Amino acid sequence: MQDGIVIGEGVVLDARPASFITRAMGAMLDFLILVVVVTIVLASAGVWFLETATMSEDLALITFSVVSAFVVVGLPVTVETLSRGRSVGKLACGIRVVRDDGGPVRFRHALVRALVGVFELWLTIGGVAAIASMANAKGKRLGDLAAGTYAVRVRGGTPLSAPIVMPQALAAWAHTADMRRLPDGLALAARQLLGRAARLAPGSRARLADDLAGRIERYVAPGPPPGTHPEAFLHAVLAERRDRELAAGQRERKRAEEQAELLHRLPFAVADPPR
Repeated sequence: MQDGIVIGEGVVLDARPASFITRAMGAMLDFLILVVVVTIVLASAGVWFLETATMSEDLALITFSVVSAFVVVGLPVTVETLSRGRSVGKLACGIRVVRDDGGPVRFRHALVRALVGVFELWLTIGGVAAIASMANAKGKRLGDLAAGTYAVRVRGGTPLSAPIVMPQALAAWAHTADMRRLPDGLALAARQLLGRAARLAPGSRARLADDLAGRIERYVAPGPPPGTHPEAFLHAVLAERRDRELAAGQRERKRAEEQAELLHRLPFAVADPPR
């Protein structure tokens, strides 16, 4: 049986947080890479400044401040956002930063982690981060606590083989049911179960499906028709939830395109106010 969270990239996230040593190794590797990059940039800039000899002390201070801000905050935020929580050091050590619900980190998570990291990583030479990480059960540093993230171990995996299909007998009910309050974590647990159901023992499969269906039914109104099989109920809820999120995303994209088109036509497309 394969435990863990399978994300959209076909990677299995281990349920266990990354150890302090693993995180420290990844951070050290990232720091070494950062030092090499900064050294090359500063050396190139220094040669240019010596050749031109036109930089004043004020301009040098401004340049140093901008470069420092980029190195300490801008670069980590960019890398962590684009890689969805996997810097070079984390990739080499087999770990990944995820949200508390197992989802990928976004820009705001990376920004909060980097801003708090200015204090706990740079100003204290990593001392505060090390103490906080060793004191937390999930190995979180202060930046993780503020951003709602933590590091988990990652191993290669294959995408879930069992597709989510809407049972025809439940389609009419699912289209009208209210399931907006369903927590993401509970939906993710149901997706994991359906993905590995074929590999479970019949008794365990039935027991887990009954338990999840009962927990999810509290967030769905009205409930499914009497006699609905638990796995069919889970399929219907997840399929309808997926379709609604897809439709909402398409509507949002269409609205954004319409607004962009309107902005391109300004000011001629805006009618004069009535007098």
